[in-house]
Formats: sequence, structure tokens, C-alpha cells
Amino acid sequence: MEKVYTKNAPEALGPYTQAMKVGSLVFTSGQIAINPETNAVEATDIAGQTEQVCKNLCAVLEAAGTSIDKAVKTTCFLADMGDFAAFNEVYGKYFTSKPARSCVAVKTLPKNVLCEVEVIAEA
Repeated sequence: MEKVYTKNAPEALGPYTQAMKVGSLVFTSGQIAINPETNAVEATDIAGQTEQVCKNLCAVLEAAGTSIDKAVKTTCFLADMGDFAAFNEVYGKYFTSKPARSCVAVKTLPKNVLCEVEVIAEA
């Protein structure tokens, strides 16, 4: 196993790493809409937050030597399923390979963000 770290994505908020590389797979931790340059959640709408989440995932996957195009599975968490269409609009611009996906509504996310996404990708 190999820990993955990049300063181009937010620091972990707890006792975990940004991603783990195991064999031919990379497992990211869930990414939320924290801008790594300011260490703050700046966007207040689902589109802006999804954009930042996808940028963070791209940075983590790049640090692992892969890319978002090699994603095989995502798990998406939404604070409000009413944001599903707007989330999908931004998500679809990044995940053009259309990996397998689960998307669920949750009661609350860290920092009260609107979405969180984790990825399993081919290394």
C-alpha cells in the first residue's frame, strides 16, 4: 500500500489520507469543496461546490499517477437530493468516461457542504 498526498487538494480533516494506492487501484477519500489554497469552503451553491470537489479529485488522482478518466467507480453524497440535476451537470463534465456510481442523500456532510465524492480508479 502507498499513501497518496498532494498540496493541490485539501488536507485530511481527520486521521486518514487523501488516497491509498493498492496494486493497480487508487482509492480516494471523499473530497469536499474546500479550496486547498485558502483552506475554506468558498462556493455556496451546488454547482460551485461540485466543481471544487472535482478539481480536488483530479489533483489527488494526478498525485497517484492516474486521472479522472480512469475512474471505475464513484460514490457521491448529496445533502439535498433536490440538487441531483445541478450536481450531475457539473459531474458529467469531469467524469466523461461514465464510471459506475452510487449517489445517496445524507443528513449532514463535513463543514456543512452540499456534496462529497470518493473515487476508485485504475492506477
